[in-house]
Amino acid sequence: MRSLPLPLTLTARLSPVAVLACAGWALTSGPLTSSQDAAAKDTPKTQSRSSTAPSTTAAPKTFAAAPAPCTSVATKTVSSLVPGARTAGKEIPSTDPTLRRTCSWNALKGYEYRWLDVSFELTDSDDAARSSYKARTGERSGGGAVPGLGDEGYSVVNLTTEDKQQTREGVVIARVSNALVVITYNGSDFETKKAPSTDEINKGAIKAAKEAVAALKASAN
Repeated sequence: MRSLPLPLTLTARLSPVAVLACAGWALTSGPLTSSQDAAAKDTPKTQSRSSTAPSTTAAPKTFAAAPAPCTSVATKTVSSLVPGARTAGKEIPSTDPTLRRTCSWNALKGYEYRWLDVSFELTDSDDAARSSYKARTGERSGGGAVPGLGDEGYSVVNLTTEDKQQTREGVVIARVSNALVVITYNGSDFETKKAPSTDEINKGAIKAAKEAVAALKASAN
């Protein structure tokens, strides 16, 4: 602590009563009292501050876990879309089954090959699901909206050719609250090397998507 200047130190030592008296006057009726009163008036009450504080409670999620994907599509639908496939399907291993689950069906009947994937993906909020939906549909241009499919629905079909073999693939993406449903359906004919029509693939993918969305909604009840 820095030493007080000599004159003030001597004064304090010689006149302690006078110094204490002056200090008491300053605290009770002097200018310090006025400044403290003003500060108290200007300071808002704690209750007022707390009553206007924003809430930190997180919004509840509609879907907390992904439903079983292999039972999300009716067996007759699987048999129709993937002739010859085992209707039980095969669930693909996931790093976090509560957030992402996928079931796959595929079969070669004669020369006709078909493949169907159904995926459920959960996000932390509706906003996060909207952002993911927008990003995914933006990556797959050339498609269009599917009215009545979840909160938002999109479908796109593309044709690829490799070694003169055509494959046509349809992808349907639907958002329901904080969840995404993604359907992939494709097919090829190894005899003609042609692909199924756009209409066949598109309608098949949308049919599977509608059933998967219904299964997702039922899982929240």
